[in-house]
Amino acid sequence: MSREALLLIILAIPLVASLASFTFRLRRPLEFIQVAATAGILLVASLLIKEVLVGGPVSALGGNLYLDELSSILIMIIGGLGFILGAYSIAYLGYDIREGEIRPGDLGLYYGLYHLFIFTMLLTVLSNNIFIMWAAVEATTLASAFLVGFYRHRSSAEGAWKYVLICSAGIAFALFGTVLIFSNAYQLTGQVHEAVLWTEVLKVAGELDPVALKMAFVFILIGFGTKAGLVPMHTWLPDAHSEAPSPASALLSGVLLNCGLLLVIRYYTLTGQAIGFDFPRTLLLFLGLASVVIAAFFILVQKDLKRMLAYSSIENMGIIAFGLGIGGPAGIMAALIHTVNHSATKALMFGAAGNIVHKFGTRNTDKIKGVLKIAPVTGVLLIAGALSLGGSPPFAIFVSEFLTVAAALKEGYLVVAIIFLAALAVVFGAMLNFIVKSVFGAPLEGKEKGDLNLLMLAPLVALLVIVLTLGIGIPEFLNQLLERSVEIILGG
Repeated sequence: MSREALLLIILAIPLVASLASFTFRLRRPLEFIQVAATAGILLVASLLIKEVLVGGPVSALGGNLYLDELSSILIMIIGGLGFILGAYSIAYLGYDIREGEIRPGDLGLYYGLYHLFIFTMLLTVLSNNIFIMWAAVEATTLASAFLVGFYRHRSSAEGAWKYVLICSAGIAFALFGTVLIFSNAYQLTGQVHEAVLWTEVLKVAGELDPVALKMAFVFILIGFGTKAGLVPMHTWLPDAHSEAPSPASALLSGVLLNCGLLLVIRYYTLTGQAIGFDFPRTLLLFLGLASVVIAAFFILVQKDLKRMLAYSSIENMGIIAFGLGIGGPAGIMAALIHTVNHSATKALMFGAAGNIVHKFGTRNTDKIKGVLKIAPVTGVLLIAGALSLGGSPPFAIFVSEFLTVAAALKEGYLVVAIIFLAALAVVFGAMLNFIVKSVFGAPLEGKEKGDLNLLMLAPLVALLVIVLTLGIGIPEFLNQLLERSVEIILGG
C-alpha cells in the first residue's frame, strides 16, 4: 500500500464510521463500529508515523494533504486518545442509559458525532492547503458543538451556543489573516496552487511583505488562539468543556485545543522564517503568560470539578504558548513535549471526573468526599492525574514544565520565569487542596462503596501508564519526531 493511500485511508475511516453510526440503531453494532474504527485510525496513524520517520513527509491530492513530523505528533495524539476514549465512551454511555440520562436511541447520534469530530481534527492537522485548514477548524466547531449540547440540558445548550458563536467569530479573524497571506503569496508566485499550499508559501517566506505578514499573524493568532482557548479569547471554554459528556470533554481539552495551536505554530513558523521570530515570540509570550496566570486563580476558586479541569486546559495551553514565546530550540521543544504530556493527563482527569459524576451524581467538589474510600481505583487515578496537572514528579507534566522554566532562564527571562513559577505554584496548591478535601476527605453518608466496572477503569489505567511513562522518559520514536519538529519550526 502506498504512503499516499494511507493519508486517504486515515481520513476515510472516521467518515465512513460516522455515516454508519448515524444509520445503525442497535447498540452492539454501534459499539463494534466504535472500537473497530478507532482501532483502525490508531493502526493507520502508526503506519504513517513510521513512514514519516523512515522516508520523510508524506503528501497526497496534489500536495493538499501533508504529513510531516510536526503533524505526526498530532495524529499520534488523535489516534491514541481517540481509541482509548472511544473504548471508555462505550462504558460511560452504558451508565448514562441505566441512569436515564440518555435513551438507547441516542447512541447512534453520539458515536456518529464522535467519528465526525475525529475526522475534522484529522483533516485540520493533515491539511497543507491554508483554506482547507481554516475550513477544517471551523468544521471541528460544528461537529463538537453537538457533543457539547448532547445531554439537551439548558446549560448544555447555552454552552454549545456560546462555543459556536465565540469560536466562529474568532475563526473569522483567522480567515482575514489567511486571505492576507494568500494574496501576498499569489502576487509573488502568480500561481493559485502555490499560493494556497503552506509548504509552497514557506519557500517564498523571505519575499513576503513584512507589514502584511505581521497583520496576518495577529489575525491568525486571534482566530486560532480562540480555538486553542488562549486568554482573552477563552471565555467559551469552561462552559463547553464542562457540559459535554466526559469522553467528549477529554477530546475537546486533550486533542482539539492542540489542533488550534498547531495552526498557530504553522504560521509562527512562516512568520518567524520570513521576518524573524521576535514579533511572534513576543505576542505568544504575553498571551501564554496571561493565560497561565489568569487560569491559575480561576482553578483555585472552582467548585465544579469539570470547570476546574477546563480552566486547567486554558492554563496548559498558556504553558505551550509561553514555551513558543520563549523560543529557541529549548523553548519550542518544551512546548511540544508539553503538548503531548497535557493531552494524556487531561484525558485521564476528564475520564476520572466522568467516573466521579456517575458515582457521586454531582460535579460539586464540596459534595465529593472520600473518593479513595468509596471508589479506591478511581481515587488513585484522581490523585495521579491531579498531581500531574499540578506539576509534581514523577508525572509527565513536571518534565515539560521544568524544561519550560529552564528554557526561560536560559533565554534571560528571569522576571517572567518567576511570575510563571508563582502561577504554577497556585495551580499545585489548588490540586493539592482538591486531593486533600475530596479524595482523602471523610465520605458523605449514603454513598455505596465500590468502583465502577472494569470498562470504566481500564482505559483510564492505560492513560495513567502513559502519563507515568512520559514522566520517566520520552520514547525514541517520539524524541525523533520532536527533534525534527523543532528543526521544521526554526527552519533547519
